[in-house]
Amino acid sequence: MTEGTGFETGDGGLASVLRRFPTHAAQIHALMERSENFRTMCEDLALVEQALLTVDQMPPDIRDDRRREFAELVDGLTAEIARALSDAKVVSITGKNTPPR
Repeated sequence: MTEGTGFETGDGGLASVLRRFPTHAAQIHALMERSENFRTMCEDLALVEQALLTVDQMPPDIRDDRRREFAELVDGLTAEIARALSDAKVVSITGKNTPPR
């Protein structure tokens, strides 16, 4: 476990986001360290991915609806994580005479 953050390097959330964004590993680790919201999004992604893997075991009458629902959730969480990674790249530079934004 990483001290003070509550996440372990073997966590499903971390594995899921690294699998989808392998070129952003350093950023992902940094966000995992400092953002509970980011960690939660990653864990949610891992849970929905797991649910998607088990959809074939569901009763046939709900299977297609659940597959579609889980796939939409994966897409939404992936987009949200991508935005968080993009926002993390933006560095605000303020000087003495420059008011913060």
